[in-house]
Amino acid sequence: MKRGTFITFEGPEGSGKTTQIERLAQHLRSAVHEVVVTREPGGTPAGEKVREILLGPGHGEITARAELLLMNAARAQHVEQVIQPALEAEHVVLSDRYAESSLAYQGFGRELGLEAAEPICDFATGGLRPDLVLVLDLDVEEGLKRNRKLDAARAGSTSEAKSNRFEVESLDFHRRVREGFLKLAAREPERFAVLDATLAPDTLHAEIKRVVAERLGLE
Repeated sequence: MKRGTFITFEGPEGSGKTTQIERLAQHLRSAVHEVVVTREPGGTPAGEKVREILLGPGHGEITARAELLLMNAARAQHVEQVIQPALEAEHVVLSDRYAESSLAYQGFGRELGLEAAEPICDFATGGLRPDLVLVLDLDVEEGLKRNRKLDAARAGSTSEAKSNRFEVESLDFHRRVREGFLKLAAREPERFAVLDATLAPDTLHAEIKRVVAERLGLE
């Protein structure tokens, strides 16, 4: 049975995933591809409610195991309601984060381990794996600095800017997350591509287009 193409964007905080997803979507649509852009946690009405809990700064009491389960509850809904139907319709699906984020953030960052995180992710996704995982990589301190600047701009002033639960974690946590992404990529180089997120946005976009064309034949 034919199906569409599934591409996910991953990386530490502040890596510029949202901007690059939108640019790739515009590029593919201009080439007459049907494209669905989505995100995690979220992507469905139920998933967006879970996102509010998971990212809201007022929910710092969530335990590591509860966090992993909540992420994957939203993910199971996302796969069944959004991703799988789009792939069956032979669309290109671009997702801002997917299961690899749980492996990096909860498996490595929260130190639950892959042996705990992988079976839960596999159950939630029904075994659905991306055709290509694009990891936008950069130093964690630079990424967090980017996010603080963006939060301040959105809020209108630094004093009003609000960080999500993950942004306020320790540098050690964020370093474990980044290292987790790089270890996952090294484990499956045929399915992952690690790209330098410090490149100028136009240069990074060109690199992403090149990788997508070479790996998946999508021009």
